[in-house]
Amino acid sequence: MEVAGYIGAVIMGLTLGLIGGGGSILTVPILVYLFHVDTVLATAYSLFIVGTTALFGAGSHVKQGNVDWRIALVFGLPSIAAVFATRAWIMPMLPAEWFTLGGFTITRSIGLLLVFALLMVAAAYTMIRPTKPNNQPPAFAGAATLSPRAQSRGNQLNYPLILTEGIVVGTLTGLVGAGGGFLIIPALVILAKLPMKLAIGTSLVIIAAKSLIGFTGDLSHGTPMDWPFLLTFTGIAIVGILAGSQLGKRIPNEKLKPAFGWFVLVMGIGMIWKELAGA
Repeated sequence: MEVAGYIGAVIMGLTLGLIGGGGSILTVPILVYLFHVDTVLATAYSLFIVGTTALFGAGSHVKQGNVDWRIALVFGLPSIAAVFATRAWIMPMLPAEWFTLGGFTITRSIGLLLVFALLMVAAAYTMIRPTKPNNQPPAFAGAATLSPRAQSRGNQLNYPLILTEGIVVGTLTGLVGAGGGFLIIPALVILAKLPMKLAIGTSLVIIAAKSLIGFTGDLSHGTPMDWPFLLTFTGIAIVGILAGSQLGKRIPNEKLKPAFGWFVLVMGIGMIWKELAGA
């Protein structure tokens, strides 16, 4: 099972590098089902793994100019605050048993995995759903020749919506340990009107910052960490994201996202069935 888990680490990194999100939602299931890590601890491990991996992936996008730092701050700062607060104060307050219905007890571990699985299903929908082509004409003559960063500067931004989305994504990240790229990228494309490549680079920067800062919330509580395992898994995932960043230059995103979406959908439904049937 460990070999399958490390293969999963490569796949997670590849996906994160290819589409700037989605790969992180594989990390918790891999840790829980293949390495038998406790669910709450797995969400902490995931923050470190995803944050560090995204940091390496973001480096190449920064060099290419595929990061909108203005949006990264508007979206990222409230998201970082929300994820840190969730890990440091909300998670320790969650009861061991949430509720019992007809003899069926939803524990904290089962509840977190079910929330995670439902997010996977929602993420799969956003990936499978065909995206509408952007037929909006350039704002001025010659705009089509500008870089994605330059084109994005002229967009009129809905700052309250972007800020609110950042808080929501940060809270969900803190609860389930996912980087949130599957929620961040649609927000950046729809609300911030960023081109896809710019959204991917900006997403990786936000994911890296909020995941690693959120992880410090666990360290502040003295959560025990298996550092040799954590660093090994992370190192393998970094190899995956660097390879994914290179492959992303050759594989059309329009073909990759729906395929991965179906994979995530099957995994999410499988997790829901396993947790409800086995509890």
